[in-house]
Amino acid sequence: MFCRLYIEDEITTGSSIKLASEQGHYLRSVMRFTPGNPVVLFNGLGGEYQATIETLTKNDSSLYVESFTDISREMPIRIHIIQAACRSEKIDTVLQKATELGAASFSIVRSERSSLKLDGARLKKRLERWQKIVIEAAEQSERTALPRVQWINKLCDITTRGLAFTLHTDTPSCWPQQRNNIIHSTDITLAVGPEGGWSRNDIETLSAAGFKSLTFGPRIMRTETAAPAILAAIQSLLD
Repeated sequence: MFCRLYIEDEITTGSSIKLASEQGHYLRSVMRFTPGNPVVLFNGLGGEYQATIETLTKNDSSLYVESFTDISREMPIRIHIIQAACRSEKIDTVLQKATELGAASFSIVRSERSSLKLDGARLKKRLERWQKIVIEAAEQSERTALPRVQWINKLCDITTRGLAFTLHTDTPSCWPQQRNNIIHSTDITLAVGPEGGWSRNDIETLSAAGFKSLTFGPRIMRTETAAPAILAAIQSLLD
């Protein structure tokens, strides 16, 4: 069976890597691997490494790194998702599916209609959970880069990279008009509203930050559907 693991630290060919207990448990109890089985590693800095299991016990798990493959499975356009804070399970879905589809980064931001409030230890715990979701999705989808997740308390504090769009129905700009601009971009920032959509104040804040409103078809999407749908559409333009 094929298995990929994300390693946060530097990886060096010809060396051994000790695994975290959670990763060792996964290989031993979920994958049912034994010493000698191959494992693919990546650290999000590009490429991936071929390794074999050296030891795999309850108290000690290690891999031997044999070789490096300089390969990239990333989109040529970096798509940065700004997702308005909403119910936790919806954010989980956005992170998982958008990572599989190639998102470069995530910013979860409070907006006027957001009900989710996080700070202190609760925020730290939630960010750890969100990053774990991204790691697992990157492992499964064979990403060679790892998107990072950050929390932003105020909509006015967000930043843009490259073209900046927000989905909004009250706008003359539609998807066909922007396709050529999208194809020739290196970075795109996409802001997605919460359940109920952006408020008028939110739209004014986004406009002041350089975002252009964009329509994407005649139907209204759920907040957890929008980012994956746009990512898939951009991928189809490139491929």
